Amino acid sequence: MLKYIIRRTLVAIPVIFLMVLVTFVLVQAMPGGPFDNVGTKAMPEQMRLLLERRYGLDKPLYEQFFQYTWNLLRGDFGPMLRQPGRTVNDIIADTFPVSIQLGMMSVLLGFVLGIPLGIIAALFHNTVIDYTATFLAVIGVSVPSLVLGPVLIYTFGVKYQILPIAFWGAKPPFFLGIFPPLTKDFFLHAIMPVFTLGTGMAAGIARLTRAGLLEVLSSDYIRTARAKGLRERTVIVVHALKNSLIPVATILGPLLAGAVTGSFITEQIFAINGMGRRFVNSISEREYFLQTSLVLLYGILLVFGNLLVDIIYAWLDPRIRYD
Repeated sequence: MLKYIIRRTLVAIPVIFLMVLVTFVLVQAMPGGPFDNVGTKAMPEQMRLLLERRYGLDKPLYEQFFQYTWNLLRGDFGPMLRQPGRTVNDIIADTFPVSIQLGMMSVLLGFVLGIPLGIIAALFHNTVIDYTATFLAVIGVSVPSLVLGPVLIYTFGVKYQILPIAFWGAKPPFFLGIFPPLTKDFFLHAIMPVFTLGTGMAAGIARLTRAGLLEVLSSDYIRTARAKGLRERTVIVVHALKNSLIPVATILGPLLAGAVTGSFITEQIFAINGMGRRFVNSISEREYFLQTSLVLLYGILLVFGNLLVDIIYAWLDPRIRYD
C-alpha cells in the first residue's frame, strides 16, 4: 500500500502542474484586467501601467508563470492585486479553515444521515418505509441550498430566534489552523449552514446506499450465509454492508473537495468568509494569483480525496490489492 501511495503521489505532481498551467493561462486570457477600473471610475492609464509593472504583469506570460511557479515552491501564493498589503497566503489562512470545517461537517452529516436512511430503505424494500425514505431522498436532492438556506434563516433565525443567522467563522483560536474549539457558540453558528449543505449530500448518499445494498442482498454469497443459519443482523452488517458501500466510497473524494471549495451559495447566504465565496469574487475582480491558487488547492484536495477512496476500497473489499 505504501508503494502505491508514493506512486500515486508522484503521478499527481505533473497533473497538478498541468492544471495550474492551464488555469494560469485561462484566467489571464479573460477580457479586462485587475486595474481597468476602481469602483465606478476608470483608472488612469499611467497608474495602470505602473501597477502592472509593480506586480510583473507587463512581462511575457511564460515569465509570469515561471515566476509564479518558483514562488509556489517557496510557499508564496502571490500578492492580492486589489488589496495592497495583503497576499493570497493571508486570504487562504483566513478562509481555508472555515471552508474545511464547513465541508467536513457537511460531508459527515451526509454520511450520518444518508447511510442509515439507505439501509432502512433497502431492508424494507417496496414497503411504505422504503417509499417514504426514497421520497425524502428525492426532496433532499431537489431542494437547492439557495432555497433551503433562506427558509432555515427565516424559521429559526428570524421568527423563533433560536439560532444565529450569520458570521460563523469569526477566527477563534483554531487548533492546527483547522479544528475549532468545540464550544456552544460554534455549534449554534454551524447548525444551519451545515444542514443546508449536508442534506443534499445525505439524499444522494441514501440513494446510492439503497441501490448498492439491494444489489448485494441478491448475491449468491448472501443466500449462502442465510442458508448457513446466520442471524440476519450478522448477514447485513458483516457480509452485505461493507460491499454495498463501495459505490458510496467512490464519491467521497470529489464530494469532500467540492464541499470545501464549492460551497459558494451557502457561504453567501450565511455571510461565511470561506474559499468558495472568495473564489467567485476573485473572478469578477480579476485576481489572477488568487484564482490560480484556489484551483491548485482544489486539485490537491481532489487528489488526496481520490487517494483516500482507494485506501477505503482496500478496507471494504479485501480482494482489492494495490501491491
